Amino acid sequence: MSNRLRTEIQEEGEVEEIVDERPVRDLPDNLFTQVLKKGFLTTERATNALPFVLYLAFLGMVYIGNMHLAEKSVREIDALNKEVKELGWDYKSSKADLAFKSTLTEVGKRADTLGLSQSVDPPVKITVKEVANGN
Repeated sequence: MSNRLRTEIQEEGEVEEIVDERPVRDLPDNLFTQVLKKGFLTTERATNALPFVLYLAFLGMVYIGNMHLAEKSVREIDALNKEVKELGWDYKSSKADLAFKSTLTEVGKRADTLGLSQSVDPPVKITVKEVANGN
């Protein structure tokens, strides 16, 4: 009695895999491949340029941060302008209410609730006679 499963696995392992070999393609002759292939960009030049690249990255981050700060300031200014407009409208409506409530008829109505009434007699003009002795 032989192990049938083991023989089947060994037979399957003996099968060779056929792989299509593709021909090696030449790289296209463009600027990117010329820079990398023909020695324009070497490790020495890259390490020498690293401080400048980091400086440019830092300037980019400062620029982005400045733009965010400017946009935040613009949003705050817009919010304050809206608040100023609303407060101006409140001021104008309060001023109109005060002008209405200070009219003679409105003051008379409010005085009636306190038990005061308007005088029926017309006002009397008070005159002062001057004395001739110079005072």
